[in-house]
Amino acid sequence: MNKPDSQIHKLIDRMTCSDKSFAIYRLPWTDTPILVMQDGGENHVFANLKELNGEKGFVISPFRFTEDHPGVIIRPDVTASGWDEITEKISNVVIEERPSGHTTSSEISQTEPDLKKTYIETFSRFIGPLKNKTFSKLVLSRNAGYTLSDNFSPLEAFITACNSYPRMMISLSHTPVSGTWIGSTPEIILSGEGNTWNTVALAGTMPMQGEVMPTEWHKKEQDEQAFVSEYINKVIKKFSSKIAIKGPYTTRAGQLVHLRTDFQFGLKKTSELGNLLDALHPTPAVCGLPKDKAYDFIIENEGYDRKYYSGIIGWLDPNGHTTLYVNLRCLNVSGNYATLYAGGGILPSSDANSEWEETQHKMKTIKLVIS
Repeated sequence: MNKPDSQIHKLIDRMTCSDKSFAIYRLPWTDTPILVMQDGGENHVFANLKELNGEKGFVISPFRFTEDHPGVIIRPDVTASGWDEITEKISNVVIEERPSGHTTSSEISQTEPDLKKTYIETFSRFIGPLKNKTFSKLVLSRNAGYTLSDNFSPLEAFITACNSYPRMMISLSHTPVSGTWIGSTPEIILSGEGNTWNTVALAGTMPMQGEVMPTEWHKKEQDEQAFVSEYINKVIKKFSSKIAIKGPYTTRAGQLVHLRTDFQFGLKKTSELGNLLDALHPTPAVCGLPKDKAYDFIIENEGYDRKYYSGIIGWLDPNGHTTLYVNLRCLNVSGNYATLYAGGGILPSSDANSEWEETQHKMKTIKLVIS
């Protein structure tokens, strides 16, 4: 992807330090940035996914709804496709920048050995209930903080991700409510229009072997993927009687590969997409099974707030085309500081060191854009 001219580049970076609400995103296998911007006014916030019924706009939804982290819809007062049109639409935007703050050394996250020690301790809390069969799967995630260079550019990071990961949905979003997020995610939660809709089950992870895509999967990854597929299939059956399933098959996402199953189905009422999203999310790919108990366990035992990591992000339009993704491989920018997020599925057979390495591989995907 090419860059816009320097004036627009700087303007977009300044918008991430303002009260403007906007998102720039690029869909997989395209080279076209898409802008959604709200032209003033407060953000439309929502407290559960069912409230998305009938709504249109760019959605930023958390893993866990709280007063501090509600769902946000960026109203599409201004939309544009491609840098030329984006430049035309925003070149006269007036920006009142807010102080971005500065991270002190005391706020810097732990060193990598300390991070790993914390992860292993948390893993031990997760593996016990799995081995005694309280859960069949849990997802354990973590974060890591990095100080950004003085010349860090959010838009430059977005463009780097676009050029590095053609298979993923890349996003740069900012609102006064949610803050600034940059993401590179391979996982659709809902896409389609009219009577044709799609979702995917994506679970199991291996690193690429150079440019060779491995295809031999261990039982642990196969079981993990099967849990997610079975769950999604059961949910969709409550909303549609016409379901076509393809997979599982191996798919690439950056320098990682995953097991993927595709679901295509029909919907009679597109005005109730929020109900479907509420039933789907969080899937076992980011939570666990049984869903409600696993969700509560994660909130109590993971040890930190995921915020908008593993929530939902993307474009929602019940009367047009919808492209919503799970917000994975993402980072949150605050002042001169970035918080990166990654996680993985834990089964009774999981090994703590192997799972740590999986989160390391996943974090490298998004760390690339700030290096």
